[in-house]
Amino acid sequence: MLVVEDDMEMRRLVEEELRDAGYEVRTAAGGDEALADLEGADVVVTDLVMPGMRGEELLARVRSRDPELPVLVMTAFGSIDSAVEVIKAGAFTYIAKPCRMDQLLESVAAALGERRVRRALHGAADPAGSRPPEIVCESPGMKRAVELVLRAAPADVPVLLLGESGTGKELLARALHERSARREGPFVAVNCSAIPEPLLESQLFGHLKGSFTDAREDRAGLFRQASGGTILLDEIGDMPLALQAKLLRVLQEGEVHPIGAPAPIAVDARIAAATNRDLESLAREGMFRRDLYYRLNVVAVRIPPLRERPEDLLPLVGHFLRKHADRHDKGERTVSSEALEALRRHAWPGNARELENAIERAMVLGRESVLRLEDLPEAVRRGAPVESLQDAAIRPLEEVERQHIFRVLGRVQGNKAAAARLLGMDRKTLYRKLESYSHRAD
Repeated sequence: MLVVEDDMEMRRLVEEELRDAGYEVRTAAGGDEALADLEGADVVVTDLVMPGMRGEELLARVRSRDPELPVLVMTAFGSIDSAVEVIKAGAFTYIAKPCRMDQLLESVAAALGERRVRRALHGAADPAGSRPPEIVCESPGMKRAVELVLRAAPADVPVLLLGESGTGKELLARALHERSARREGPFVAVNCSAIPEPLLESQLFGHLKGSFTDAREDRAGLFRQASGGTILLDEIGDMPLALQAKLLRVLQEGEVHPIGAPAPIAVDARIAAATNRDLESLAREGMFRRDLYYRLNVVAVRIPPLRERPEDLLPLVGHFLRKHADRHDKGERTVSSEALEALRRHAWPGNARELENAIERAMVLGRESVLRLEDLPEAVRRGAPVESLQDAAIRPLEEVERQHIFRVLGRVQGNKAAAARLLGMDRKTLYRKLESYSHRAD
């Protein structure tokens, strides 16, 4: 943050507030000094009326150097008309003096969020090449999931991916395959809930011609097609119990028995399994084989839902804007402040998949280079539904607090110090609560 203010006391006050919120801050007493120290700034907060170079001129010169660098203008109430003119000239927003610090922090967070989206449009690749380009993450929970997958990749053991629909389980399974010794082999994905039970066995293990009514030719089966590579069994929790026993044999013996075949056939495919269900609970209820659960659960990776990853929202928005701009032959796109606010408010029950669909829809329907609020799906525009008092009354207070903390973190782009101030909570208390949520999820 670069703070430009000729009044020394005001400059120090704004500097302290921003530092307490966790930002790195540089200060300048005037426009010339600010321009000399502009390199590396992410947001400029400047007074409007200053001796020498006024805020309007500073804004124009900043925008000539970096049109995407957000400039927040501070002004006394008597100068509101001038501030409006500055907004028209390209300032991000204005803040009336005397400053309300909560308003300052929210405005800075919003400006920083838009800058992140614009940067994401230009596709900042992972400099160390430590994760596949399709996996976009800044949150600790998602980074931990990616790290586990990449650490498990060289070891030829089953990996169990646990997470809600749309969180990116198949992306992580592909990363597991691509970083393993089997990368030159095939990657085969099968959705166990999408294939009717009578056909699933044949699809997975194969059959011989004439082994049943519609068996008009031999079928190798997906396990044999994945030989030398990786097979992803998605929605493994929906696999029928009878087939679970046959899958257990694949894991134990490394062989499949095609329908109608006189003897088993050896296969060499690494198994990755994914589910949005609680396999341990299903095993206790007798709906999933406990021995199969233990075989699959060698390395378990929990993928957090998007609502618990506020730091990932803006990078994902930028990634999807870039992806679908190429796909639909559109030019560079960004998102308006109102649309960004709606994206932050939404609970994303469909996770990253729902977010991608919303961005693609907005890009297809939008008429401008800036995607507007009206371009988003109705469910996103109106925000998350308000819970009834009856629903809220039966939820534990701890869960209500947890969701509120994640919602505030989303508003301030994951800045924990700023979130603590808005929550009226000591930073150490917030860190302790977030750590407890992380351990409980693990």
